[in-house]
Amino acid sequence: MHPLPTISRRAVLLAAGSAALARPAFAQQIGAGRPVRVIVPFPPGGAIDITSRLFAERLGPVLGQTVVVENRGGAGGLIGADALAKSDKDGSALALISATSWCAAQFMHARMPFDPKRDLAPVTQLTDGALLCVVNAETAQRHGWSDFRALIQWSRAHPEQVRMGSSGSGTSSHLNIAAINTFADAKILHVPYRGGGPAINDLLAGNIDMMFDVMPALMPHVESGKFKALAVSSADPLPILPGIPGMKAFADLGLGDHALVNWNVVTIAGGTPAPIVQRLFEAVQAVARQPDFVERLRPLGYTIVMSDSPAAAAQMIAAETPRWRRLVEISGARIE
Repeated sequence: MHPLPTISRRAVLLAAGSAALARPAFAQQIGAGRPVRVIVPFPPGGAIDITSRLFAERLGPVLGQTVVVENRGGAGGLIGADALAKSDKDGSALALISATSWCAAQFMHARMPFDPKRDLAPVTQLTDGALLCVVNAETAQRHGWSDFRALIQWSRAHPEQVRMGSSGSGTSSHLNIAAINTFADAKILHVPYRGGGPAINDLLAGNIDMMFDVMPALMPHVESGKFKALAVSSADPLPILPGIPGMKAFADLGLGDHALVNWNVVTIAGGTPAPIVQRLFEAVQAVARQPDFVERLRPLGYTIVMSDSPAAAAQMIAAETPRWRRLVEISGARIE
């Protein structure tokens, strides 16, 4: 499915003055003072990688420790999640783990390398992020896809002639389009790629017609006029794209109750002692309250959503799991 991961490390900023201010609140260092690793379960350059690096830059001064970023991409995020699951139970490794890895993967994979409930421990939810629907602008003009409704209606009249690329089977993009096909009686063909980059290249070339994906990689092509943005996968429009409708706008197509938001949870190894989990929870809260961090996430299509406690994060994941299981069942995704 995915190439073996390459590991890259970059020591991120540790501001001595800010760290000194932070130490009274977090006097007992994590992992006996060793560098804290932020594992990124995806290759460099994507939305999770950017978010993780922004987070790591601010976490170091809050903890008063060096924080390094380590990319462990592959298998739709599972290689990085597995590395986290097998890390020391002292809080010295953490990651932003998505809904697909927490909830959906266990129902898609014949064999999981870890048990999410046993081997991962949530600290707090950090972000919500919707997917952006874009189409090749020339193709849209040729077929009269003036908006998302026109695209769905055209697909019904021309089964499997609208080709949607994704970064792989079982990704949030795949699960989303499978649900749209089911609920809206659309006839869009899913074309999985080995990553978002090749799919974007084919969309630029007109070899496929559309994508539902995270915003950072798509927006430059929307701004250049190569792609046309039609919808977002959240129920309502995003504040950064107020003119692009969410799924509630398409209730007449059967999508009024459908919305897909791929949240991310700050996660550590299962079995980490509760005092360390709580200390990290307080540190993440301190990062999430920084206005510049919130503003830097806006262009990524992410909003800050903090849990009330680690226990509340665990309850959210448990409540979300049946919905993601249903999305997997609708998609028919199965990875041996």
